[in-house]
Amino acid sequence: MKTFFRQTKGYRLVSLLSPLLILVEVILEVRIPFVMSDLVTYGVQGNAGFDYVLREGLKMILMAFVSLVAGALAARFAAVAGMGFGSNLRSAVFEKIQNFSFANIDRFSTPSLITRMTTDVNTIQMAYTMAVRVVVRSPFMFAMAFYYAHKINADLANIFIFAAPALLLLLGGMALIALPRFKKLMKKYDGLNSSIQETLINIRVIKAFVRARHEKDKFQLSNDELRDASISAEKLLILANPFMQLTIYVCIVLVFWFGGKLVIGGTMEIAKLTAFINYITQILMSLMMISMIFVMAIMSRASLTRVIEVINEKPEIDDSGADPSLKVADGSIDMENVCFKYQKNGQKNVIDNINLHIKSGETIGIIGATGSAKTTLVSMIPRLYDATEGVVKVGGRPVSDYTLQNLRNEVAMVLQVNLLFTGTIEDNLRWGNENATQDEIENACRIAQAHDFILSLPDGYKTELGQGGVNVSGGQKQRLCIARALLKSPKILILDDSTSAVDTATDAKIREGFKENHGDVTTLIVAQRISSVEHADRIIVLDDGKIDAIGSHEELLGTNKIYTEVYTSQQEGSEK
Repeated sequence: MKTFFRQTKGYRLVSLLSPLLILVEVILEVRIPFVMSDLVTYGVQGNAGFDYVLREGLKMILMAFVSLVAGALAARFAAVAGMGFGSNLRSAVFEKIQNFSFANIDRFSTPSLITRMTTDVNTIQMAYTMAVRVVVRSPFMFAMAFYYAHKINADLANIFIFAAPALLLLLGGMALIALPRFKKLMKKYDGLNSSIQETLINIRVIKAFVRARHEKDKFQLSNDELRDASISAEKLLILANPFMQLTIYVCIVLVFWFGGKLVIGGTMEIAKLTAFINYITQILMSLMMISMIFVMAIMSRASLTRVIEVINEKPEIDDSGADPSLKVADGSIDMENVCFKYQKNGQKNVIDNINLHIKSGETIGIIGATGSAKTTLVSMIPRLYDATEGVVKVGGRPVSDYTLQNLRNEVAMVLQVNLLFTGTIEDNLRWGNENATQDEIENACRIAQAHDFILSLPDGYKTELGQGGVNVSGGQKQRLCIARALLKSPKILILDDSTSAVDTATDAKIREGFKENHGDVTTLIVAQRISSVEHADRIIVLDDGKIDAIGSHEELLGTNKIYTEVYTSQQEGSEK
């Protein structure tokens, strides 16, 4: 509840004003039939005179107007409170996700996080808006209407004393059964989002392999499961409304039956019975709204649990104990007895007992077979993952001593998957340095061999990129990502197979540009091609998460079996 309450910040006043205005609206709305009853009894049928009728009539008009204004303001304040609360909640979830490590994201999965930020938050937002208005209005209207009905005729009003508990027991029993079904329903939303996301991201592969029918079948399966879960969850709630209406209409029949007898017997005025029937209507409306609250409460309860799970999730990587004033002194890297596994209770280490010392300004190549944990190894330097055992040091200090911002500001990483964002080429490049001058941007692009192809585009650096950079080639995306990383002016530059989509000539020019302009930067090059790392000061050969050998190209060639086999196979391939 504390987590929930924090999200109302900035909207607590309107959240309070709305129910207060609703109280005013309900008091006046419920009072009007009673005034009307007196007006008919004493003013029309009695001898109170025209002045009494005029006074009471004006009173009713004024009460109706004030009730209308109060209701309209309450609705507006409730809408503002609900939208604001939803915005705060969505921001809280998004901010928490930004602090997640890769392990946290893997635990929830991306489609599930999207569902929680959209479908779940929207459900909670609607429930909050309804709660601000209806949760106060319905019980209060029921109590006020019952009070005035009891004041008119206590015996007739007692009919509802038996009806209300029966309805509450019915709704409570349904809630116990429906809640697990709604939790299951939300998981089916996760499955549907996963299917849609995977299809849209991989649409080119799907078309290339003519697998559209297969993906349609997968989507249909997820869609059918969601439909069945929705029916299972909501069919129980659908029964609530008929039972409620049956109970209410039985009460109305009883009121007409016994009330009619009282009127015929002369013990109750027709005006009083009319007012009593108005109160029956108000009681009916309040119970119907209580039914709506019940349905929304069950749906929002399942969604709220899922959203709170994200907000309360503890990030795997935390820098709360770090020194904010500590800066990275240089680009030296040390790994001492480092081990890593993705699951803490996993059987086997992905990285196993790595001991490594890299001087600031060195260029280090990292090569190895697919699955040898090359990417995992370099990911521990900017703390994308934390070592399970051992210590990773940067600038002579353990990486945990730095805040994530200070550490990652000095480490630029070009990932295997080259991601660009919607916006211009210049906007994407400024991710490296938002204050970079145009000359700095162009210089970084020249080193990355991207400047010429950018100028060939219709709008140059102002060219708009589609989502993920769909309107540029793979090699062009890689060069833009390299330029973006260079603009950070980092102390450590990690190139994770970042030239795999460019030709060898361009690769050589990029390496030459690094050497001339960034020779003082510690550079780690993860690659599959020997030509990409043979110029490095030292080359690390990884095998199944362990260091098999370290040395220069000349030292490893002919002495290390893995390196020699890779070199020979690539040389033979190039000759063919």
